[in-house]
Order: sequence, then C-alpha cells, then structure tokens
Amino acid sequence: MPDLPQNRRFDLVLFGATGFTGELTAEYLAEHLPDGARWALAGRNRDRLDAVRTRLAAIAPAAAELELLIADTTDPESLRAVAESARVVITTVGPYLQHGAPLVAACAAAGTDYVDLAGESEFLDRMYIAHHATAVRTGARLVHACGFDSIPHDLGAFFTAKQLPDSAPAAVRGVVRSNAMISGGTLHSGLGQIARPRQIRRAAADRARLEPPTVGRRARVRAGAPRRDGVLGLWLLPLPTIDPQIVKRSAGARDEYGPDFTYSHYAGFRRLVMLAAAALGVATVAVAAQIPPLRRLIGACLPQGSGPSPARRARSWFSVDFIGEGGGRTVHTQVRGGDPGYGETAKMLAESAMCLAFDDNPKVSGQVTTAAAMGDNLVRRLTDAGMTFAVLDTDGAPVDGVRS
Repeated sequence: MPDLPQNRRFDLVLFGATGFTGELTAEYLAEHLPDGARWALAGRNRDRLDAVRTRLAAIAPAAAELELLIADTTDPESLRAVAESARVVITTVGPYLQHGAPLVAACAAAGTDYVDLAGESEFLDRMYIAHHATAVRTGARLVHACGFDSIPHDLGAFFTAKQLPDSAPAAVRGVVRSNAMISGGTLHSGLGQIARPRQIRRAAADRARLEPPTVGRRARVRAGAPRRDGVLGLWLLPLPTIDPQIVKRSAGARDEYGPDFTYSHYAGFRRLVMLAAAALGVATVAVAAQIPPLRRLIGACLPQGSGPSPARRARSWFSVDFIGEGGGRTVHTQVRGGDPGYGETAKMLAESAMCLAFDDNPKVSGQVTTAAAMGDNLVRRLTDAGMTFAVLDTDGAPVDGVRS
C-alpha cells in the first residue's frame, strides 16, 4: 500500500524535463518553488536528465542536488515508483493519446495528484472512463489541460461568472487572440486528433453514458456561427477546441456559474479577410490530416519538441476577452499573458502543480478541471506570476474593486 501523499519523498516530480516545454517548466520550478520544497526530475535518459539538472543549477544552485528518477511510459513499474514517491506528478510527455495513459493509471492508483498539458478530448474522455472512479476512491486529483489549453479559458470564464449574479441564468462568450507560433507538440497532438473523428465521437459517447448528470444546475456549450461582435469590434470564428468542454464541466461543478450557464468559444479577428483565411487554413489542414502522407508532411514542418527562439517568445502574447450576460448585467473581462505556447504554458503548468501541492483547495477528487480543483487559488497565483485577470469598462480600461 503506497504512503499517504503527505508522507511522500517529494512534493513534486516533473516527468519529461528533457523536452522543450519540460525544460522550461523545470526552469520555472527552480526559480519559484518555495524554500524547502522537495522535488525531482523523471525521464528515461539519465544523461539528458543530468544535463538538465546542470543547467538548472546555474539558475538555482540548490537544483544541483535534485534526484533523478528513471522512468518510461512503456514500463508500468517505473511509473508506479514515480507516482508513489510524489504528492504531485507533472508530465509534459505527449502526444498524450500515445504516451499518457500509463502515468494517469499509476497516479490514480497511488492517490497522487496529476497535472498535464493535454488538449486532446479523446484522451481526456478515455482517462475519465478508465481512471476517474479509481481516483475518487484514492483521493487523487487528475487535472488535465493545465496550459494554454485550457487555463485562460477555464479560469477566465470562472472569473467572469463571479462578476455576475449567481442566482440567474448566464451566458458567456470567450474570444481568443494571439500573435504566437503554434508549438510542435500542439501541432502533432492536433493532427492526431483531427485524424480520429470517429474515435473522438465514440469516446465522448462512452463517457456521456458513464458520467452522472449535473444535479441542481445546467451547463451547456453553444456552437456559435461566424459573425461580427458589436461589443468587441471583432469578427468571430467558432473554435472546435477542447476549451468549451472544460468550461462546461467547471460550470457543472461549482455554484458560482449560476443555475443555467451557457458558454461559446471563438477566435477573434480584426478584419473579415483574416477570418476567411483562418477558416480556409483550418479546413485545409482538417482534410489533409485524413491522408497519412500529407499529415506527416505537415508534421515535419514543425517537429515535436521544437520551439521558437527566446527572442520570438518574448514578442508573443495572447488575450482572451469574455462577455458575460446574466441577471440584467453585462460584463467584459479579459485574461492576458505572454507567449502562450511555451513561457506562459510552463508557468501555468508549474503554478497548477504548486497550487495542488501547497494551497488549501476545494475538497474534490477524480478527474477535475482547474476551476473545480483550484479556482480562486490558481487565479491568485497566476496573477501574482504576471498574468492579468481584469474587468474592463466600456473603453477597455481595467475596473477597480472587482470580485475575484
């Protein structure tokens, strides 16, 4: 029988520290973990782990003493040892549909909290079916999508809902914009998902049959249509990402969203021609992804694990605007940050893990969202770390004295 989480050797273990995003996450942890935190690096290649540890020691000398744990996704016993050694396991090893399931299983069985960057709906649905009940029994919190998919949207909708009366129906639309390059990992995960429409629908249907209905409230996703948003002055293109489903599950889990909550999710463009170009590009990739040689050709343009230069990342930004309506009130909120695919994703993932390890969070277990598992605590952490959660006035300026 594994030790209870509070008795584990490590507060945090980072699995996948030798990858591009994994190393950024390791750097963030080395710089921001509280004094006395116990953590380790895990992966399958000791030499590469040792090289990461050496680089971390130049940032934080204490990192020179980090333990290195050898584990592989093809070796369940090594993953069990990692899970039973930690209070929280962080993993950046994707695509998760190919590599993620064994570590989720190990953490669920060990009662170990787990965070990842998965934005693959099929993976989340299959992990819910296979491991949610076990995690509820052991007390583990399995928190997927702890990066740009889907923290800005999930916590942004949560933050917006809190500005509205919680006794009335509410509708929120989120509109994302960014100038960042897509990450290699995101591209390959996305291509893999686009190529599996039947499997995605089957996994969603299997989960729907198993998942109990929400009691006492209703949460829905509304698939909008391309249109002009008069409030934001943007052209809106519906986004078929995992984010709306994450928001829906948060809304079904917490009272702050009110008795009847609806969410819509879009990309925003200043000009109609940009919307048209984006729609054409998405459609072209969707068709090409069904043809294996073309899918491989697209993937070769941005290899998995590669990323932009520090200078390019420094110029990158994202914003997500939310328009919330309910109880006779309309609010405009915004979540802003820097480079979403790398720097801010590493920050969001690391802060999520630290929030689970060190903060007094809601008493939940099983597969849960960031808003359901951490809510205000994670909003506070990310705000302290430089991201912006703001209510805006009609001129787009932040309003003081908002509810957080």
